[in-house]
Amino acid sequence: MNYKIDNLQYCNWSRKIFEINRSAGLDAVHVTIVYHEDFDELQLEIKKWEKIFNDNSDLIFPGKNFKDIDKANKENKTAIFFGFQNCSPIEDDIKLVETVHQLGCRFMQLTYNNQSLLATGCYEKVDSGVTNFGREVIREMNRVGLVVDMSHSAEKSTLDAIELSDKPIAITHANPSFWHAAKRNKSSDLLKILSDSGGMLGLSLYPHHLKNNSNCTLESFCEMIAKTAEIMDVTKIGIGSDLCLDHPDTVVEWMRNGSWSKSKNYGEGSKNNPGFPKQPDWFLDARGFSNIEKGLKEVGFSDAETHGILGNNWYNFYKSI
Repeated sequence: MNYKIDNLQYCNWSRKIFEINRSAGLDAVHVTIVYHEDFDELQLEIKKWEKIFNDNSDLIFPGKNFKDIDKANKENKTAIFFGFQNCSPIEDDIKLVETVHQLGCRFMQLTYNNQSLLATGCYEKVDSGVTNFGREVIREMNRVGLVVDMSHSAEKSTLDAIELSDKPIAITHANPSFWHAAKRNKSSDLLKILSDSGGMLGLSLYPHHLKNNSNCTLESFCEMIAKTAEIMDVTKIGIGSDLCLDHPDTVVEWMRNGSWSKSKNYGEGSKNNPGFPKQPDWFLDARGFSNIEKGLKEVGFSDAETHGILGNNWYNFYKSI
């Protein structure tokens, strides 16, 4: 069985986008439902999603574990897995880790760019690593089955998380820094340690993470994957597109600044490119998975390796946790 999984999207959700994901053959999508929301705001988001699931039940349903990916594949639907890009919903209460898992969350970043109560984000000047509270939260996340996601975290904090976690962690949406030196992209040393620990990397299609940004070519992207596979086990590489379709540009300002800053100078591309960047022509939406499949085969990946990167590797990761 071959699966297609996009392990990170944050779109302005509509039936149109769910139809696009189905036409792309996506069996599962990890969906960001939190950036800066606290626990009360999270509950409002959950209510919104209850209506979304009800109104689009012929296309999507909530995913809880790998068995739901199998179910989606058989029923020609897409399983939606909830994730947080920040730890804000657990506030300063470790008991909320189990609560958010019960509400459906399956991935949680320890940080979103900045220092959090748990760890250091990639935009901080000093990376002090995982905090005391962070150590306890990682232990609790392992216990309940919540994946530690370090996509927006700084290097030492990420290495700490890998060492502290009893279960493999994920970097759901980032690229290697050898290819493009964005603050959010990851060093080769870190990626090797991630792979050796059983962790997964989801490669991002967000233009600020790409070489030449919106003008990145399919060939360049796939050559990058081939070089990444020389550093990491190819079975630990997947896609986490970071698609942000149909949002107004005001949303990207909120993503970067939340309620903690009045400035507009924080975050990827914010000074020179205040809005959402244009997607590369070969990946305007999830239907671009078909282009990546062709590109991977052209740079020498086998059928099994290609299908692994497009979804089977994420499926096996879900199954292992």
